[in-house]
Amino acid sequence: MPHSSAHQDWKQQQRIRLRELRRQITEAQRSRWSASITNALTQGFPMLARRRIGFYWPHKGEYDPLPVMHFFRIQGAQLALPEVVGQCQPLRFIEWWPGAPMKKDAYGIQVPDNTNEIPINAVIIPILGFDGQGYRLGYGSGYFDRTLAAMNPRPLSIGVAFEILRLPTIHPQQYDIPMDYVVTEQSIFFRTDNGLQPLSIADCALRNAAG
Repeated sequence: MPHSSAHQDWKQQQRIRLRELRRQITEAQRSRWSASITNALTQGFPMLARRRIGFYWPHKGEYDPLPVMHFFRIQGAQLALPEVVGQCQPLRFIEWWPGAPMKKDAYGIQVPDNTNEIPINAVIIPILGFDGQGYRLGYGSGYFDRTLAAMNPRPLSIGVAFEILRLPTIHPQQYDIPMDYVVTEQSIFFRTDNGLQPLSIADCALRNAAG
């Protein structure tokens, strides 16, 4: 699908459809699926305990990463949340800890209030939709793609989504950046040249040992 208004229309339709799908998840399902994702993140990526990790504040039905944030912080990780600096600029990540002063940004999302900027080396990214190649469909503003493109070295990127949000393809454009891993309630998926491949939690932990 060429980069065109037709492509943008298609993406917009998918965003509406996927948001509605996500909205229809029952509380029981969400709780079960979220527990599986939390377990995969905390047990599959031991080295995150030594990283400076960018997280996100859950918004509109996204997976809630707060349990994972608390887990890795107790183990010694430094945590940050993204802040929008300007419309076409990369996000900056500013430090978060339990009890940090918070404010709402222009999108109504909670961000730390004037804490220090942190150079992250891992990032957990919310996904509205994703495909078998590890590309993500976001909300359309392009903040995460711009941010990852601007970072050198690029941080380890782990996308998080519910399996019902998987698409055959998102028709990636040259500016789309695939995730290194995608974690759903079904499995951890590692991106290879042949697309996403499922990994057991134990195998993922071996690949990402706390060295």
